[in-house]
Amino acid sequence: MSIKKLKPITPGQRFRIVNCFDQLTKWNSEKTLVKGKCKSGGRNNIGRMTMRYIGGGHKKKYRKIDFKRKKFGISAIIKSIEYDPNRSCFISLLHYKDGEKRYIVSMEGFKVGKKVISGKNIPINIGNSTFLSEIPLGTNLSCIELNPGQGAKIARSAGSFAQLFAKDEKYATIKLPSGEVRMIMVTCMATIGVVSNSDHQLETYGKAGKKRNIGRRPRTRGVAMNPVDHPMGGGEGKASGGIPRDRKGKPAKGFRTRSKKRYSNKYILQKRKK
Repeated sequence: MSIKKLKPITPGQRFRIVNCFDQLTKWNSEKTLVKGKCKSGGRNNIGRMTMRYIGGGHKKKYRKIDFKRKKFGISAIIKSIEYDPNRSCFISLLHYKDGEKRYIVSMEGFKVGKKVISGKNIPINIGNSTFLSEIPLGTNLSCIELNPGQGAKIARSAGSFAQLFAKDEKYATIKLPSGEVRMIMVTCMATIGVVSNSDHQLETYGKAGKKRNIGRRPRTRGVAMNPVDHPMGGGEGKASGGIPRDRKGKPAKGFRTRSKKRYSNKYILQKRKK
């Protein structure tokens, strides 16, 4: 993976840092695993705007990703590493021995022709998926399930991974990318390795037009609005609104919103870094 800083031939390229995509091997997606994707523009089923600053953007198609990895004991070959507009990481196309094709989240170190497999009693290699009870301590994990059979929920974005700290008969202790340490059942599955495209965090859009291309409209500051539109609106000149709040008046930027009675609190051993 590598990134490239563009020469400032135009004002929009002055601060632009782009991905070289040198890891990709194919640009056309597998038609049997792709479906259309509709846009809402931030409107609900009645047509009212419920999410602001959403709209426009380039058309996208959704790639069906196999987050469950339930084809146990059947090896697959990586046929291509592709771009996915719906996520920050890359995806890999697998061809299974029985002829089926599936997309999975690509890991660092994936190459065309490499074999991967999921199930019990498998080699601990990058891209293989198995239960937490089968993985040795200290291994870097990604695409981790929160509940058995649910499918991957944790550490799916570009460059993210978690670490396996400890295990007992029922629970495994994992340190998440946020710094949180929590317990997850050992019957949950995880993929070995670090998610691909770790240089994604170094990219810079460089211009407002690139934001519009990905479907993000200009964001208006609350202090620039009128009192009727936002709790921090109004005032003379550049007067600020005091305590930072959202549109409905709930404190933001430091105010804790997690419920003290949330069911999963008992599984969290150490909270994430502030």
